[in-house]
Amino acid sequence: MEFEAPADGSLARNILWFARALRKAGLPIGSGRIADAVRAVEAAGFTSREDFYWTLHACFVSRPEHRAVFAQVFRLFWRDPQFLEQMMSLLLPQLRGVQEDRPPEPAEKRAAEALLDGAERPERAAPDPEGSLIEIDASDTASGEERLRRLDFEQMSAEEIAAARRMLARLSLPVPPIRSRRLVAAAGGPRVDLRRTLARALRQGGEIPALARRRPALRWPNLVVLCDISGSMSLYSRLVLQFIHAVANRKGQGWARVHAFTFGTRLTNITRHLRRRDVDAALAAAGAEAQDWSGGTRIGECLHIFNRDWSRRVLGQGAVVLLITDGLDRGDPAALSREMERLHLSARRLIWLNPLLRWEGFAPRAGGIRAMLPHVDSLRAAHSVASLEALSEALSRP
Repeated sequence: MEFEAPADGSLARNILWFARALRKAGLPIGSGRIADAVRAVEAAGFTSREDFYWTLHACFVSRPEHRAVFAQVFRLFWRDPQFLEQMMSLLLPQLRGVQEDRPPEPAEKRAAEALLDGAERPERAAPDPEGSLIEIDASDTASGEERLRRLDFEQMSAEEIAAARRMLARLSLPVPPIRSRRLVAAAGGPRVDLRRTLARALRQGGEIPALARRRPALRWPNLVVLCDISGSMSLYSRLVLQFIHAVANRKGQGWARVHAFTFGTRLTNITRHLRRRDVDAALAAAGAEAQDWSGGTRIGECLHIFNRDWSRRVLGQGAVVLLITDGLDRGDPAALSREMERLHLSARRLIWLNPLLRWEGFAPRAGGIRAMLPHVDSLRAAHSVASLEALSEALSRP
């Protein structure tokens, strides 16, 4: 496919503007990368759109989560002549139910903000004096924070993602204690402690002034997180892991220990990284160790490794397991079902967080989802701040 150069021939200036748009969308791009991109394009040529795309991709993209943003900004900046009107339509407020436009694609809103930064948005048309046009202003019907709580992570802009991260850092995940079979002394306990009662009677000449009592001891469970980091789960996984980091570093929530694992094509233990106080440093270290980020998905194989190597170490003491995945597995559904059954039997409670539940018409049609569904205690959404708040409320109840 042939790709025409800019009419004025100022290739370097256009690449500079493109790099500025990427920077506003959240990509860490400095002047050195821009100079490298100009030299790389000059060396590779400017005739093939695909070669041009991957040349700039190699210069500007350094992390897996930046691929979707780069693809959207590239499509809008270098190809679509109507991108300004399209992006303005994404950023202007709309009233749902009156006109339902298509939802923005992943990272498209971030690209819109980057490309429209500083651009003048069109004013709304004045109402018809005869009353034939009725305009409803719905800007004050809900607060910005409430709208952000229910907004899909994939549809958030860069500024909204930063605000969502601050909201996730304030969330908690309290859990009630578990009653143990071990008994401890308690003044108002339901059971009589015969041994302590008789020992007290011997010290007092055989008299029993009161019965010694005891009750079941209370202990706190472990939290085990298994997070899918494949390509379809990349952004959701990063935000959910930020929520788990806040849980792991907040005292007084009741968890004995918090263990975290990521899986895509292999299983990676990131528990020690989440113990860092700084969330950015923790996620950066976890991403550096998990080499399969934004790759393929082998849920069955990874669960087999977890059940074989880790379940006896971390699933004792009534652990609660959070399985975060969309269930889109490419492996054998029968093998996945066996591993899910074993995981379910090893945990006190298995909760599946699936971002696909954000769709009203969701149905378990994929083979991996059908294989996993019978072996979970609860299936919940995990696509927004509100869905994670609902998880906190569900776990806090006995």
